Amino acid sequence: MMTYYVIARFIGFIFCFLVISFSSVFSFTLHNPGKEDIVDYEKYGQFINTDTARYRYVIVDKKGLSDAVGEGIFPNTDVLNNPRYQQLKNSGLLDGNHWDFVNIKNHELSFYKWATAQEDPGVRQFYTALALEKAGLIKHAIKAYYAIVVNFPQTIGWTYWKTPWYIGPVAIDKIVYLTRRHPELGMKIVGAKITVKNKYDNNIRNDVFIVNPGKIIKCKPEEVISQVNLKNQKIIKQIGKKNIKLVQYENKHWQLLVDDKPYIIKGMSYSPCKVGLSPDAGTYSVQRDWMYHDFNNNGKPDGPYDTWVDKNRNNKQDKDEPVVGDFQLMKEMGVNTIRLYHHGYNKNLLKDLYENYGIMVLMGDFLGMYATGSGAGWYEGTDYTNPVHCQNMLESVKDMVMEYKDEPYVLMWVLGNENNYGEVGDTTKVGSGCRAKEQPEAFYKFVNEAAKLIKSLDPYQRPVAICNGDILYLDYFAKDCPDVDVFGANAYRGPHGVGTSFWQDIQDMCDKPAMITEYGCSSYGKGFSLEEAEDLQAEYHKYNWLDIYYNSCGYGVGNSLGGVVFEWVDEWWKAGPPPEFDPSVQDTVAQFGAPFIDGWSYEEWLGICSQGNGKNSPFLRQLRKSYFVYQELWK
Repeated sequence: MMTYYVIARFIGFIFCFLVISFSSVFSFTLHNPGKEDIVDYEKYGQFINTDTARYRYVIVDKKGLSDAVGEGIFPNTDVLNNPRYQQLKNSGLLDGNHWDFVNIKNHELSFYKWATAQEDPGVRQFYTALALEKAGLIKHAIKAYYAIVVNFPQTIGWTYWKTPWYIGPVAIDKIVYLTRRHPELGMKIVGAKITVKNKYDNNIRNDVFIVNPGKIIKCKPEEVISQVNLKNQKIIKQIGKKNIKLVQYENKHWQLLVDDKPYIIKGMSYSPCKVGLSPDAGTYSVQRDWMYHDFNNNGKPDGPYDTWVDKNRNNKQDKDEPVVGDFQLMKEMGVNTIRLYHHGYNKNLLKDLYENYGIMVLMGDFLGMYATGSGAGWYEGTDYTNPVHCQNMLESVKDMVMEYKDEPYVLMWVLGNENNYGEVGDTTKVGSGCRAKEQPEAFYKFVNEAAKLIKSLDPYQRPVAICNGDILYLDYFAKDCPDVDVFGANAYRGPHGVGTSFWQDIQDMCDKPAMITEYGCSSYGKGFSLEEAEDLQAEYHKYNWLDIYYNSCGYGVGNSLGGVVFEWVDEWWKAGPPPEFDPSVQDTVAQFGAPFIDGWSYEEWLGICSQGNGKNSPFLRQLRKSYFVYQELWK
């Protein structure tokens, strides 16, 4: 089969997902749902060269396969003769570009538009499947996704960030997600795997696809998710001393232990900012100021101790809304870890966080991202081949470790923050004050040097993690970072989570444990009410966490250590610098394409909590539905 190279005009993994409760309003009935819920492809064709780069599926009985799969699924073309399609087409409701139909609420229109689109067949099949999924036609959606795995596993698209998007592995991830979410269907996918060699750069010309389509089988609902009995597994590797350890079992699963008890990271990115302040205006230091700001002059930091919950969302503190503080709210939510991106600045505060609220810390150093710690100018950018920059960064790392190595609340050291995306700005773009993207080998070798320095200084030998941007340059990490213990990644792949393929790629490439160092979703979308958007954000968080959990030790791939939610509370400065943007206003300007509610990210709406109308900032908290989802999941 030929490889499809598709330069798709979609907006960065546009997997918009609508909650079944109100997406069902826009559901519809299929004219021809097909004769088989689980299609037996071996009856209608031949699988040739499975598990090789020469894989292909050859259809022998096209009519039989078309009848089995039903409309909208390759090779069936019955949708063209569907009276409902003809009616919608003649009414003009299907006029326009098919990409404009991805994130609309009317899933019937999206289905018919995409099922008949003049587009690469793999891309067309994916967005047809997505429309079916959003309409609640789950069995048919699973068939449509599996048709990609069988017929178009080599399809490639492009994200908003101009990085390759491998649709075949994502189709498998979607099937795993849907069958796990709907165990009542009594089906699961087994044996399916699409390995893309050389995919960790952006050069699709050197990609090699090794394909095994596996099969979808019937099973009992309780068999959809399988669990390994760890009592029967021997520990073959241990990292760390004293009370914090990483252990690997003989089945390759990894587990984090704290005081010899399993510890899955239920993390939160926490750096609350008062409305009206902005680092771009020089009025706020993101990493430091929240630890000291005391606007009510009571001798305590405002965010951690003085916030209150606006339960009825009337933007004022009523008699039944006492001061509780973010630390207590996070404890009640189930948070056990917060992430600090670049050092800590108030040891007494962090000690109290640990001793009285049971929350530990991922202690980080930017390692030159945003030109932090390297001594580089912003438009010069941190240069990982520059000995002066490297020495400055090692001194920064050393300062962090020497300051916090004896603190019991430090769970792990984290190096960087998606530095592999780092570029130098110019007159056309702001950039990120970092050259790691153009210097991958030098960067990852330097990360390893920093990890070795940490291990020479930390008497507890806590795990050292990198914070990567998704899995770009995972091959460099595997080759050049033998002393880094954990692969961490900021990953925003959509409401189904990062997917089995993410965890499997890490196991296959470097056999190390992994964690999601950032994940989340905006609670705003054009064309959606705030209530709808809040529901969708909650759904996104729920199923991202379940993907993390069901790939942790004992489940799935078994190398997940947990994840960090981004973020605790909305930050009103993030749309951009003044005077174009005002940090006293919560902007609804889309910043970039993302797999969120309407296909875009709204950076000022990512919080689990809102600051209401901003007039009682930094004290007011309106808890979004995501908060209560985690309160249930993280019991």
